[in-house]
Amino acid sequence: MRVYDFGSGRTDPGSFPTEALAEAASEAVREVGAELVRYPGDMGHLGLREIMAAREAKREGIEVPVEHVALMNGSMQAVTLVAEALMQGSDDIIVTEELTYSGTIGAYKSLGAELVGVPLDEEGMRVDALADTLEELHRKGTPPRFIYTLTTYQNPTGSMMPKARRLELLEVARRYDAIVVDDNCYGDVHFEGVQEPSLYALDDSSSIIYIGSLSKILGPGVRMGYMVARPPVLARLLDRRHDGGNSVLAASICAAFFRDRLWSHIAMTNAILKDKRDAVFAGLEESVGDICTWSRPVGGMFIWVNFPDDVDRDRLMALCAERNIMVVRGRSFHIHHEDVPALRLAFGFASLEDIRDGVPLLGECIQMARTQASVLA
Repeated sequence: MRVYDFGSGRTDPGSFPTEALAEAASEAVREVGAELVRYPGDMGHLGLREIMAAREAKREGIEVPVEHVALMNGSMQAVTLVAEALMQGSDDIIVTEELTYSGTIGAYKSLGAELVGVPLDEEGMRVDALADTLEELHRKGTPPRFIYTLTTYQNPTGSMMPKARRLELLEVARRYDAIVVDDNCYGDVHFEGVQEPSLYALDDSSSIIYIGSLSKILGPGVRMGYMVARPPVLARLLDRRHDGGNSVLAASICAAFFRDRLWSHIAMTNAILKDKRDAVFAGLEESVGDICTWSRPVGGMFIWVNFPDDVDRDRLMALCAERNIMVVRGRSFHIHHEDVPALRLAFGFASLEDIRDGVPLLGECIQMARTQASVLA
């Protein structure tokens, strides 16, 4: 049975470097040897931290000391650890985009946090609305513990915040003495145009916490992410870490693989993903170009499809299920689960053939889910 998987935020399975990783694994085991009987510690494998520090320095154009980089079991561990370290009790407030990654919403709510949302536009979080939100929270005597944002290829909308707005966001955060968590887990997946600097690169204070990931260019099953923060914040974050550190074996294999292949592997993966993104654009234009609008990201793995209010969302999801089309409904990404008239289409995992055949089928489902009265009108 054919399945059109546009729901999973995973990269192209054909880009997974099985043979090269097998060689790297053999090299890594011989290299670390008996070190595997030790706990790795809170910072993680030094070799991979050095590679990540060097790659961030090259990409961001600033010095990134290896002492500021701590490896995580996937970027979501960093996302959760930040909240565990900075929250002081249940009902603490975290400010984020009103549409954000469902995993982050679940993690923060499970810790008892109250999420306060800020509207987005095609350039990401609206800084004017952020300023109004922070002003109101301070007026009430309930300032947020931190601001969480995806400034680069935001999940789910795919938006890219331009440098000018990033600087405005940092100025507002300084005005209200707010820590900012910049989740840059999609930063490697860049197709064209200007690659904007991270908030960490634009602000040399200790108020910026930066999160990176290898899942989007390698695979989520590797469970390898990292966090970059300056003293004394990094020590405060790691003080809440009690897992003994992440896998030395996995980290050493990644280090052996990426030591000489990092940029070539990123380039190869991005070329594949760009072709897929373009195929989605073509399929949407062909099938729903007259009734829908969608984001046009220059990187990342997601396209946010907005459809008319007359589309019956329950009917749409039922039609998709009948045709084995997997997409994620817009309300999954709203911090209050509001049923927004949109869906997230992930294009990384599906094959080009499935995209070319499946996106027009999705378009048919959207057309069929419109109420009869609106179609006749």
